[in-house]
Amino acid sequence: MSVPHEFTPAPAPVAEPPTQEPGSDNRAGHLSIYTKMCYGIGGVPNQVASSASAFYLQPFLLDVAQIPAAQASLALFGGKVSGAVVDPLAGFFINKSRTRSGRLMPWALGCMPLIALAYFFLWFLPPFTSLRGLWYITFYCLFQALATFFQVPYTALTMILTPCPRERDSATAYRMTMEMAGTLMGAAVHGLIVSSVHGSQKCEDPELPGSTAVSPDAARLYCIAAAVVALTYPVCGGLLCLGVKEQPDTSVPASGSGLSFFTGLAITFRHPPYLNLVVSFLLISAAVQVEQSYLVLFCLHASRLQDHVQGLVLTILISAVLSTPLWEWVLHRFGKRTSAFGICMMVPFSILLAAVPSAPMAYVVAFVSGVSIAVSLLLPWSMLPDVVDDFQLQYQHGPGVETIFYSSYVFFTKLSGAGALGISTLSLEFAGYKAGACQQAEEVVVTLKVLIGAVPTCMILIGLCILMLGPTPKMPSQENQESQETTFQLSLRRRTSYSLA
Repeated sequence: MSVPHEFTPAPAPVAEPPTQEPGSDNRAGHLSIYTKMCYGIGGVPNQVASSASAFYLQPFLLDVAQIPAAQASLALFGGKVSGAVVDPLAGFFINKSRTRSGRLMPWALGCMPLIALAYFFLWFLPPFTSLRGLWYITFYCLFQALATFFQVPYTALTMILTPCPRERDSATAYRMTMEMAGTLMGAAVHGLIVSSVHGSQKCEDPELPGSTAVSPDAARLYCIAAAVVALTYPVCGGLLCLGVKEQPDTSVPASGSGLSFFTGLAITFRHPPYLNLVVSFLLISAAVQVEQSYLVLFCLHASRLQDHVQGLVLTILISAVLSTPLWEWVLHRFGKRTSAFGICMMVPFSILLAAVPSAPMAYVVAFVSGVSIAVSLLLPWSMLPDVVDDFQLQYQHGPGVETIFYSSYVFFTKLSGAGALGISTLSLEFAGYKAGACQQAEEVVVTLKVLIGAVPTCMILIGLCILMLGPTPKMPSQENQESQETTFQLSLRRRTSYSLA
């Protein structure tokens, strides 16, 4: 009597993903250099605009537009707060959206033209004087809000490009290198165009505190610089669209029931590694923003470095760009927490600059600050995917979690920057800062020295202590990583089969 064979159903045919074009990436694992480059280039415009505004917006508002320091403080604070408030809203709407072109790319590309317009009008000098403060508050808030709707989906793309942690770190390194190049380009181009506005020759009689600090062509030069920076948005957006193709997500999530935005937001607040990352870099990023924002004002009014402004800004950014690949190697060789100590390098030199504001010391400080700024920007974006992986290992939620983490992280860092810049700029008002004056009171000089030295030092040291003492995310084991990659590939094929159907 023969034993019947056990019946095994034939596996259901699975639609194969479309053939990869030359230079594209395999989203189940390795990413091509072409994809990493195009992904990095996509973040350049925001960094070009942010760099130019970080170094030159305060001098423009105070010495060119000549609005009171209190209104400049309100503009900076309001802009940062608007960007922070929009972050969770951006995460909510992006998390809910589903299009045949993807979930993240349509938002990132659609915001670029609007950001370019808002940025241009931020540097435009309106003919009226009584409501100039309101003009700049409005357009800075609009620029920050629109930039947030680009930054949240763009940074969250890191989690969708590949499930491999090492490839994510590599893509992040490409992005940070290109973005640092963008900061260099923004400060260099903007600074070269407006360099004549803030030179030592701008005052005919420096002994007169009320002498105007504005050259006749100041407004025109700032508008030209703004137009050049705004043009980077359509150019880099086109390269991002050509090189990075997000897979359509028109079907139900392949695994997991998903997570609503506000429920996920409440859970992320209770995730210890995420809280540790946010609180520590909340202070560190605010310190970096204060250091950048007050460097130009310090050179103009608290030292004899007016003719070195452009050179110092370029030194900071060139050292940051060149040191980013080195920090990427250090991250893999010695660990991410160990690399955080590189942020401390700028602390003693910033204090020395405030105490001895000479040109040689200023260039040394600029070089070391650029090296520290590079690791302070690279590290949180390298640690954030690890935090998301740790969260997924514990809670096993479906797609959309990365948007919650990235949007809430940007929310807190912008909020901290808003508070730091708003309060510090308001301190200039209390110290007696006079808009457009060539020579400021001694109280203003002391305030600028404190803002360039003591304030960033304290914030960096406290932030590093929190980072070192707090919990770390657990890295997935090799088996879990392979399981994630397999799930990622099956999910990709399933979504492709739905879209083909």
